Amino acid sequence: MEGLTSMEKIRLILDGVRDGNIVILEEGLSPDEESKLIEVTMTEISPDDFSGIEIETYPRSDAGDKTLLDRIMGRESTQKLTVIGPANQLKTLHKDETLISALVSRR
Repeated sequence: MEGLTSMEKIRLILDGVRDGNIVILEEGLSPDEESKLIEVTMTEISPDDFSGIEIETYPRSDAGDKTLLDRIMGRESTQKLTVIGPANQLKTLHKDETLISALVSRR
């Protein structure tokens, strides 16, 4: 997804989720892209066809991911993992720094 524009990323994600897939992004989305994804999703929700998305972002907290300057300055890593799925199929039960528990139901 690195070479795609923001709208191409959003369209790719939404098309996958509309097909009932759970999309996992290793690098996550920028805050602007996440906002735009939610905005576009809200315009596409319909009671009989598409119930929306469930989105969870998990920061990567490995010290090895940070630069020396980030560690000295106490900055958090910007790398994150984002999980996006159909709202009627994906429910996050628990999340903490090391564990993600989710319930995924079939259609």
